[in-house]
Amino acid sequence: MATGQWPTIVDVASRTSTGGEIMEVAEMLSQCNDYTDDAPFMEANERTGHEFSYRTSIVSPAWRAYNSGTPYGKSTTAKARVGLGMLADWSQVDAALLRHSGQGEAFRRSEDFAFLEGFSQVIAQTLIYGNTTVTPAEFMGLAPFYNTVNTNNAQNAANVLSGGGTGNSNTSLWYIGWSPRSFFLTYPRGGQAGLKVEDRSDAVPAYDNLGNPYLAFTTYFEQEVGLVPMDWRRGARLCNIDTTAAGLAGPNAIDIFATMPEMTLLFPKTSKKVSGVDKTDAPDDNYSTRNVWYCNRTMLHWMYVQAMRQRNVLLRLEDYAGIVTDNFRGEPIKLIDQILNTEATVT
Repeated sequence: MATGQWPTIVDVASRTSTGGEIMEVAEMLSQCNDYTDDAPFMEANERTGHEFSYRTSIVSPAWRAYNSGTPYGKSTTAKARVGLGMLADWSQVDAALLRHSGQGEAFRRSEDFAFLEGFSQVIAQTLIYGNTTVTPAEFMGLAPFYNTVNTNNAQNAANVLSGGGTGNSNTSLWYIGWSPRSFFLTYPRGGQAGLKVEDRSDAVPAYDNLGNPYLAFTTYFEQEVGLVPMDWRRGARLCNIDTTAAGLAGPNAIDIFATMPEMTLLFPKTSKKVSGVDKTDAPDDNYSTRNVWYCNRTMLHWMYVQAMRQRNVLLRLEDYAGIVTDNFRGEPIKLIDQILNTEATVT
């Protein structure tokens, strides 16, 4: 028996003007999830996941005197693996419905736009909150990875700062250093990056609830993607930011611009104008990253408020990749609307 949803004559009528033309649709459910220009896409070394290696110990050389030796030393490394998620959906419209509408292709385009929005929002939501222990088919996002402030529980808790909020009315500020050596998005080996859209025309039959076929025009949407946190030191989270009157909107709100410099110093290096630390002692570690701040509209609003109150000159508009963007010490601050104001306390 068929399952799913298909457009009806009511849907066609709701988008058709009295003159018989498909009208422009006001996209009232659109969002800003502005990370796609930052995150590099790299081909995975597996078809369903990506394996990477990281160093777990370095050599500790010994001082020696004449006629005395030193022991041999070695470093150690470990491997980790992340999985990829496959997001897919079908759009089908009865061929007769399209024919009778008089604007068949225009209606299909109007319907397909909603699928593009849906994919954008689901992938952005998964980038932040995806949890394979809850939904095994998706990929693991940032929040389950940076999920504790207790370094006894996880080493990367060193890069998770708490804004002091409690309860379930919190949000987070993220600071991510994108590069093929630190954080990147991945797609299956032999696959393709980004959203794949296939116009299957009327080659794929639709089925009614009794299993009977009928002609329909079909579009197939699919994206295979995963997040690789290869070097967790190049990511940081300020969590437990209370968005209520007792938090950001209150008299004792966290000082955002005092905490952001602290977060930059959690990275092994950035640049002279950001943290002042622009190199490390590992020759192969001195590659550049694209460092970006991510928050939602509530957090960005209170950044503006605190910047005005404190006359903060470090928050300013600058050109970033040809686009004027809010910046902190020259690094862009971008919106991800999928970041919630209802996060539970991270402990």
